[in-house]
Amino acid sequence: MYKIAIAGASSLVGRELKDVLSESPLAAADFVLLDEEEAQGQLDQVGDEATFLQAIGADAFNHVDFTFFCGTAKLTGKYWRQALRSGSTVLDLSGALDQEAGVLIRAPWLGADASTADLFTPAVVPAHPAALVLALLLERLQQAAPVRFAAATVVQPASEFGRAAMDELHQQTVSLLSFQGLPRAIYDAQAAYNLLPGLGENATVSLKAAEARIRRHYAALTGGREPALALQMIHAPVFHGHTFSIAIELERPVAISALEEALSSDHVDLVTEDTDSPSNLAATGQNNVLVRLRTEPGAPKANEASRLWLWAASDNLRLNAENTLACALDLRRLRPHSKVQ
Repeated sequence: MYKIAIAGASSLVGRELKDVLSESPLAAADFVLLDEEEAQGQLDQVGDEATFLQAIGADAFNHVDFTFFCGTAKLTGKYWRQALRSGSTVLDLSGALDQEAGVLIRAPWLGADASTADLFTPAVVPAHPAALVLALLLERLQQAAPVRFAAATVVQPASEFGRAAMDELHQQTVSLLSFQGLPRAIYDAQAAYNLLPGLGENATVSLKAAEARIRRHYAALTGGREPALALQMIHAPVFHGHTFSIAIELERPVAISALEEALSSDHVDLVTEDTDSPSNLAATGQNNVLVRLRTEPGAPKANEASRLWLWAASDNLRLNAENTLACALDLRRLRPHSKVQ
């Protein structure tokens, strides 16, 4: 039986990860839930086991096989080396370590992901869920024909910035409906009922930084095998779920049935009915990416296309947790005897 620590267990992605782990081959592990001091003592659970959140002390990672950092980048930066010194395998969901030397950005769902961890890998960063979706869809299309050009608009929800951003979006919505002043501590802008390509000057979160992280992770996952991606990010007044508008140009016309077949495989659900169009609400709780394919008119043959649009949606928290689980299961080969010796 493994011993697993979840640091930042009370965060949104921490809670989602606990649910995913509870239904996985790691469900029988001994779990330790860690968090900031202000969360210490809160009652929580993994699966059917109730436990309390603990503060991170000097011996917090002793005999821990896997440590998942799900809290703030500051929390990860403060404690990840302590976890390494204790012999724990580190998986960072906060994105704090993706530019550290030797740290791997992983997405085992991708057939082309050849970045394999070994005993000298300091930590693994599960790929950003939006980068995973983009790399996954383009990898599938490349099986049908080479992609000449790809451009994507990623619509980001408040939950990507954590619980505080969700709370402020909710408070702004209520304030606008009651004609009161808007709270701006997180966004420094009106996020409610608004689409934003950037946030206020004094915002504590950054769309630019989030977009840069997606670019880094996409580049790491594809390794130059997929086309360069033109990317922009928009913040939407929704709580959960990524949505994507992706324009694709192939090097040659391909039968639409072949494109649909390439997309319809593991981790992707192709939606063909207008009434079931992918949306952030439809994707909630789904492990797969929902995708709708539309072709540009004017092709020489009605059943072929070289230009197409993908409209996709995914549950950002669930996808992050599922990819993290896949990374952890892959890393089990480095711990064949379970407990740290």
